[in-house]
Amino acid sequence: MADQALVQMGENSPEQVAFKLMQTIANAEGITFNKNSSGTPATRDWILRTYAQCLYVVRNPSYLDEALSGSFAQ
Repeated sequence: MADQALVQMGENSPEQVAFKLMQTIANAEGITFNKNSSGTPATRDWILRTYAQCLYVVRNPSYLDEALSGSFAQ
């Protein structure tokens, strides 16, 4: 059987911290994950890009300035 990549979604794993950070950002920006809620609905593009950026920063904290300046590749 082929080796499978291990993804940790446990408490305080980088993936979980990035997910919580994405939710916090969405809340701060008025973005909702529920189509029936008030606020701007999150698009697939927004979710994927924001989660990827959050995960990148969680795994590489020294790149926070790059993330804040908006110089991440889009």
